[in-house]
Amino acid sequence: FGFISLFWITWAGVVLILLGLNNTLYNLFNDEEIKENPFYKKYNLSRYRLYIDFLIKHHEKITVAIITGAVAWLLAGEWMPLGVKNPLLINFFFIILIIALVLGIFIVFINYYPKILKWCLDNKKIFLTIPIFIILFGINIWLGFDKIFGIIPKGFDAVGLNIRTTTLWSTLSHSFPGMGKEFMPSLDEGSFLLMPTSMPHSGVEANQKYLQQLDMRVQAIPEVETVVGKAGRVESALDPAPLSMFENVILYKNEYITDENGYPIRFKVDDNDEFVRDEKDNLIEDNNGRYFRQWRDHIKSPDDIWDEIVKATNDIPGVTSAPKLQPIETRLVMLQTGMRAPMGIKVYGPDLKTIEDFSLKLESLLKEVPSVKPEAVFADRSLGKPYLEIDLDRTEMSRYGLSIGDVQMYIEVAIGGIPLTQTVEGRERFNIRVRYAREWRDNPEMIKRILIPTPTGSQIPLAQIAKIEFRQGPAMIRGEDTFLVGYVLLDKNPGYAEVTVVEEAQKYIESKIASGELEIPAGVSYKFSGSYENQLRAEKRLSIIVPLVLAVIFLILYFQFRSSTTSLMIFTAIALAFAGGFVMLWLYGQNWFMDFSLFGTNMRELFQMRTFNLSVAVWVGFIALFGIATDDGVVIATYLKQSFQKHKPESLEEIHTAVLEAGIKRVRPCLMTTATTLLALLPVLTSSGRGSDIMIPMAIPAFGGMTIALITLFVVPVLYSAREEFLLRKNQ
Repeated sequence: FGFISLFWITWAGVVLILLGLNNTLYNLFNDEEIKENPFYKKYNLSRYRLYIDFLIKHHEKITVAIITGAVAWLLAGEWMPLGVKNPLLINFFFIILIIALVLGIFIVFINYYPKILKWCLDNKKIFLTIPIFIILFGINIWLGFDKIFGIIPKGFDAVGLNIRTTTLWSTLSHSFPGMGKEFMPSLDEGSFLLMPTSMPHSGVEANQKYLQQLDMRVQAIPEVETVVGKAGRVESALDPAPLSMFENVILYKNEYITDENGYPIRFKVDDNDEFVRDEKDNLIEDNNGRYFRQWRDHIKSPDDIWDEIVKATNDIPGVTSAPKLQPIETRLVMLQTGMRAPMGIKVYGPDLKTIEDFSLKLESLLKEVPSVKPEAVFADRSLGKPYLEIDLDRTEMSRYGLSIGDVQMYIEVAIGGIPLTQTVEGRERFNIRVRYAREWRDNPEMIKRILIPTPTGSQIPLAQIAKIEFRQGPAMIRGEDTFLVGYVLLDKNPGYAEVTVVEEAQKYIESKIASGELEIPAGVSYKFSGSYENQLRAEKRLSIIVPLVLAVIFLILYFQFRSSTTSLMIFTAIALAFAGGFVMLWLYGQNWFMDFSLFGTNMRELFQMRTFNLSVAVWVGFIALFGIATDDGVVIATYLKQSFQKHKPESLEEIHTAVLEAGIKRVRPCLMTTATTLLALLPVLTSSGRGSDIMIPMAIPAFGGMTIALITLFVVPVLYSAREEFLLRKNQ
């Protein structure tokens, strides 16, 4: 069957053949009577006795090695952790290294587990300080050093000492400010939405030129595949965009050429490792070739492509900057808040002039906030659109016997036209309008020459009875909650969370108001708005869901063991895993963590290590972690209960013996559960395709929590032993 599989699935065929050979040799030479076999003597197989003994002695290990190597080879082709730029063999060795590292650590753990557990049982108080420290450290990372230990400097303030300015306190306070918060990490949509604006006084022709410039400059970037721009709004009342608002949808190329399913394609290369092209200058597909990278060498991520877009478009006179946006994400934000930015300030007021003046003051202040990106701050210019006004002079009109209605009718006919009749073409009807030719009404000087008939039969130019001039007015009027409203858009600097940016900006503005540098006009109010509002709503829901999940887990444990103390012992695994998840999130944000290269690949880049904020995705990862973190504790506690029922210890030594027996017999199943979980999460942590922006934050807490939860293999036995010792002393 193995040879048949070679022609169907080569990988499976090789595995079956190797397993078959291993089992055949073991069954053939494991019998002692084989030495008397004529075949054995004829070919003098005794000289290979050393190799035969090795095969017989390590038969099971060889089987495991074959299966492990087969799985690693399959993962090397499907997972490709080091990326498509490295050969398949390098990826295979990397996976073997990871498996060997995890299994090696667990083998050492198993060998030293009895000695460590015995020491923990003899030194319970010293050992329990370790999990307590881990839990405090995790909470410190979550909430921040000042919130956890803020009571200490207040106590010193009472005696006249200020320890906040000391080097130690200041260092710890800045090192552990607390986790940032956001609603959800941004999904990589494979496209950008560039939404700059021009000044309100820009005309139609100027806006068309701006739009063409934006399209041409962005299209000139090699990594951009297509760009489509739009100015103004579509024929819909649901799109209130003015003509000065541009929308450029930018689709960028994949890093490597892929097929319709998103898998990279290999192309033929010559002896010099250069790609071979056909007579039409197209690449030639070849399963043994190399992947073709479409990005330039200095472009490492989509963020670099956005930086190139900003560089190409930030020097167009009369066009404002734009925050980093994506089409779907922006549509959702605009539907929720009406703004074209992830966050901003809504300014409410009695009139547009007051709103615009106050918005410009907020714009200048927001640029001074460290967490706010200065170039992305922009206050909407509500006014500045030039309007041509015809101010009729009633005194002059009365001299000629003209009425307001007559003059307005003549102006309407001359400039806008008036329908005289209709033409019918099939099922369609069209108005026939009469008005001045375009060249007689396309500028103020020509409008001044429009002839107005008088009752006496003479005609006078419009300039004699009206003043014609340009006046500034609103380009667009927004209203919300019965108030006029204006927007101040902003964006965050890299490394900051949305909620943190809003909180810092709000504190800064409030400090300026308190100091008198910023005055709020009468009738004006403001509030922050944006996607961070979703985070506030989600936080309220999670404050109910997370405790409910913990309560349900505790009830399930109680129904299993019928003991509150045993359930609480197992519940410590959740506390440790919870702290471990925050420790891993904190390590991901430290530049020194995993900052080394292997096979030419930096490990921080491989595992997508960067600062992650608390989001709904992270909390979902924690909820999933709570469900699996108790597995080891349940396994250990179950066998501890059985061991004590079996031995019925009556002394301290017998209690320790029963605990050691239960721990030693259950450490392997617990480690197997942890190992499979950790290894299964590695492909998620190294993923970089669609959806990885959500999956990685979900996997980090589970990975860190399960790693730290190994301490449960010591904590549960120690606490169980402490309870039994207490009951023994009480009975005696």
